[in-house]
Amino acid sequence: MRILVVNNYGQFNHLIRRSIRDRVETDLISNQTPPEEIDADGLILGGGPTLERAGRCADYLRDLDVPILGICLGMQLMGTVFGGSVKPGIIGGYAEVDVEIVKENDILKGLPPKFKTWASHMDQVAQLPPRFEVLARSEVCEIEAMKHLARPLYGVQWHPEVVHTEHGQELLDNFIAVCKR
Repeated sequence: MRILVVNNYGQFNHLIRRSIRDRVETDLISNQTPPEEIDADGLILGGGPTLERAGRCADYLRDLDVPILGICLGMQLMGTVFGGSVKPGIIGGYAEVDVEIVKENDILKGLPPKFKTWASHMDQVAQLPPRFEVLARSEVCEIEAMKHLARPLYGVQWHPEVVHTEHGQELLDNFIAVCKR
């Protein structure tokens, strides 16, 4: 089992890899890696500063047939690639955000109905893409987590890899379980 973490130049990308390395084979790869060179059972699109610096991530979402988890910028990219929109949030920078699960799904399985997360809302998915559903919301963002209706594509606005996020490791473990199917 191999899950690759795509480096989108975010400050926490190395922590994503560290959070899963004891459970699966993993590596941090450049977001410029051609899709045909990716051999993995799943991908995690890490955070980063801007959509313009997301390299080949749009190609990964369109061309690869593996489960993909988008974290922060990774979720925003997923939203735009599939026809949603991203806009600046009402709060910027990193802050504690209370997330409420509105629909339990594979990656949120076993998590409590509400928990604290660490997230940046400098930008966020403002319009849900067609064929996606909302999984979680908060007082500052109506789309904190989402999932494609037919493909194993998931996005979370918050950072499950940091210690400030409650139940972050469980979310990552749930994604690993999706990749094992």
